[in-house]
Amino acid sequence: MVVSSGVYWSRTCYLRLQPPSLALRRSFCSRTMTCSVPMNGTKKRKSEKEKVIVISGPTGAGKSRLAMELAKRLNGEIVSADSVQVYKGLDIGSAKPSDRDRKEVPHHLIDILHPSEDYSVGQFFIDGRQATKDILNRGRVPIVTGGTGLYLRWFIYGKPDVPRPSPEVIAEVNDMIVDFQTEYDWDAAVEMVVNAGDPKACSLPRNDWYRLRRSLEILKSTGSPPSSFRIPYDSFRENLNSLDVDDFLEDDCSADISIQNIETDLDYDFLCFFLSSPRVALYRSIDFRCEDMLSGSNGVLSEAKWLLDLGLLPNSNSATRAIGYKQAMEYLLKCRHNGGESSPAEFHGFLNKFQTASRNFAKRQMTWFRGEPMYHWLDASKPLDMILQCIYDAYESESEMLEIPEYLRMRKDIRYTRGASELKLYRSINRHFVRREDCASVLEWIRSEGCKSEFPCEESLLV
Repeated sequence: MVVSSGVYWSRTCYLRLQPPSLALRRSFCSRTMTCSVPMNGTKKRKSEKEKVIVISGPTGAGKSRLAMELAKRLNGEIVSADSVQVYKGLDIGSAKPSDRDRKEVPHHLIDILHPSEDYSVGQFFIDGRQATKDILNRGRVPIVTGGTGLYLRWFIYGKPDVPRPSPEVIAEVNDMIVDFQTEYDWDAAVEMVVNAGDPKACSLPRNDWYRLRRSLEILKSTGSPPSSFRIPYDSFRENLNSLDVDDFLEDDCSADISIQNIETDLDYDFLCFFLSSPRVALYRSIDFRCEDMLSGSNGVLSEAKWLLDLGLLPNSNSATRAIGYKQAMEYLLKCRHNGGESSPAEFHGFLNKFQTASRNFAKRQMTWFRGEPMYHWLDASKPLDMILQCIYDAYESESEMLEIPEYLRMRKDIRYTRGASELKLYRSINRHFVRREDCASVLEWIRSEGCKSEFPCEESLLV
């Protein structure tokens, strides 16, 4: 049996203890069952594994600042797990660390691709694991930071063993897809892939040509769709289910279950933290941040113009699907179609779409990580020094017990709290763009600079 965060846990039954303990087991004792995940490499005892810190959280929660300060204390280096920060030139919309911060603390997997290139979760696994290995070899502490949930899931548990397609298959698939993409005929391309044997292709995000190609490549290489290849995370969850812990993972989770502290076949001793604020405060922060990203001459709109000037279209690849860039590119295309003109009402409509998409993304992030058993949720509204000390102590401790103070714990579910009622009443309140005249400088920039382009505006793209 195990006592974990106030829960008495055995194979056949469980019982909440009163008062709840905040001690989280770092490992099972030798007489208990263990969960394993098939991974490459030799299984090590927990105490022999090198430690890797993972910090995630919704957009705008402050995880980058936390990682930066933690790296200073621990002689660490930061590995970005952000699907947009990999792209050169996309600085404001992805909230990249400043040049000063990157000089002070080494950062990895930032500015490694041109926006016209696609980046996949599988490539992140390779790049992220290599960066982690290099950091450890230098005797420093890897701090993996970002909010892209699938990147972090594969990084921790591993990626599915799907064969890489041959150059011949890649060329064949390109020949099959290229005409559809050139003619923007997404529906016909999806139908072709569905008929080829992947019925789940119809659920892909519209114009996600990379994943559609990848699906067809897997079909051509293996005869099976991508969904037939299991990922190590699924095996991990199945082993958890065999321990009857789903009740804990689906629970309100005022008590965390520290699954990362089960002895596993994972390559590293992962210490995972999810940083979040009370929902209303988080949403307000996101709304203000969206405004900040549109202020000044070098904001998201300027970066979106650059993407359009490269000949890219909104929602056509990884970079142009990113929240902020997609909405800004669509807005600028409409402005170009209207001869460079935009009304204050149209600008505020675009701003509202940007803010809503960002808040919805944060909500999806919290939903995703609520189901991830590895993470300790921390309250970002608490003093930074307290949060830093908590993570620092967790890293330095050799004890089997990880103490998370009650005052730093963040509830995973607000359905039955006062916060849920406050959230229903939430309305956006702008800080910079309040009146019609507040966006005058932005509209002037659109007229003079934002709508200059060598590429013609296609009416079909504005729908």
